[in-house]
Amino acid sequence: MNRRHFIQLAALSGAQILAARTATAESSERSPAPTASFRIKPFELEEATIAQLQAAMKSGRETAVSLVKKYLKRIEEFDRRGPALRAVLEVNPDALAIARALDQERKARGPRGPLHGIPVLIKDNIGTHDRMMTTAGSLALLGSMAPRDSFVAQKLREAGAIILGKANLSEWANFRAERSSSGWSARGGQTKNPYALDRNPSGSSSGPAAAVSANFCVVAVGTETDGSIIVPATLCGVVGIKPTVGLISRSGIIPISKSQDTAGPMARTVADARHLFSAMSATRPEGASEPKRRYLIGMAASSPLGVEPFCQEACRRTVAALVGAGHEVEEIAWDPEPVARSYGVVRRASMASFPADLASFGPGIRQLAEQGRGLSAMDYFRAFESATDTANRSVGVPLQTRFDFLITPTLGLLPMPIERVPAFLGDEWARYTQFVLPVSFARVPAISIPAGLHEGLPVGVQLVGRFAEEYRLLDFAQELEEMSGFGFQRPPGLE
Repeated sequence: MNRRHFIQLAALSGAQILAARTATAESSERSPAPTASFRIKPFELEEATIAQLQAAMKSGRETAVSLVKKYLKRIEEFDRRGPALRAVLEVNPDALAIARALDQERKARGPRGPLHGIPVLIKDNIGTHDRMMTTAGSLALLGSMAPRDSFVAQKLREAGAIILGKANLSEWANFRAERSSSGWSARGGQTKNPYALDRNPSGSSSGPAAAVSANFCVVAVGTETDGSIIVPATLCGVVGIKPTVGLISRSGIIPISKSQDTAGPMARTVADARHLFSAMSATRPEGASEPKRRYLIGMAASSPLGVEPFCQEACRRTVAALVGAGHEVEEIAWDPEPVARSYGVVRRASMASFPADLASFGPGIRQLAEQGRGLSAMDYFRAFESATDTANRSVGVPLQTRFDFLITPTLGLLPMPIERVPAFLGDEWARYTQFVLPVSFARVPAISIPAGLHEGLPVGVQLVGRFAEEYRLLDFAQELEEMSGFGFQRPPGLE
């Protein structure tokens, strides 16, 4: 189901929204998306880009106030009611006042930059010093107000962006339970995938990904430890950037891992993700780019953990476009298992310091925390060094010594229906993260871009770049998006 199809199906009652679907733990086969023969008024800002909205504000056709009002109405109609995506936990009560001030500033002095007056949603583990809560989706933090803005929120405000609200997430960034459904939090309930409402959007940046996909905002900010931006971006058919770890300050973000956590942009186009990244990181001047040239690219399309054929096909289709444009591609081996084994020890050891309100977590998490308390500091450091060394040999060294970029599928399978997730292995996170976990431990930047659909659900590819070379990677991703035509490939909507 594409985003336009989702809009029309939203008019149906819950029982009518989706036809019955079947799935098993071994496969992701599903029946075709349902059809409808009715019309609804299209959303005025559907698929609008930052450049288009800036042009509309410059001409006077739109204002920051009018944009906020339209997106808030959109959220009310489709997140709160209709299909009830549950991608947004709360909206900013001061959004309209901020928009009015930015409109006045535009008239008096002109825009600050590309994000001036642009509504942005941010994940609910990112602190904002305003009248919104920062809870990581947990009832334990209900009422918690950040004493100051996080670095990310501060940079967004400085750029003139309007923080429209807080997006839902997998509670505690997917550290609440071992067999939970991604996108579920006690505070917000289950976030749904806009392409198929019986599937989750993966996590933990579920809300930001679904919100961008459903046109609740232009861009959003997620966070990642091991796949929490790249994977939901893929499953919601949007662009996601996991920056070099440490490039964007994590001050004011509820943490999981100081060695892997990072915030990153989610958008519908690479250009929009670039605007947001530039504002968040304050690295190099917006618009600077590297001249196009031919690259040597390493491709990994298979793994010992298994990759569904359609995920491999999406990667190979993308590679064909690259070869057609004159780039050279070589296949490389990819084995995530050594990293995953060491990561298991790292995860348990990290959980040993979880607080005594641990009773609110699932039994699997409590058990892991107890196991972690039996590990020594040396156990942790050995496991961490092993995971990092293995990841660097697989990812970092090839990029530094041979390849300009790496390309992989973003995941090895599509999500099973939400109702079936807890009975099996949660979201089969090992297979989801097999292509992103080594990249996370290597701490290098990665981008997920759409690469078509499989039976109505999005499939993406992951582009991996060298340490701290985000803009070079963004240039390449934008070139690929333009030449392949894969961005937002979807079945025709009902007109």
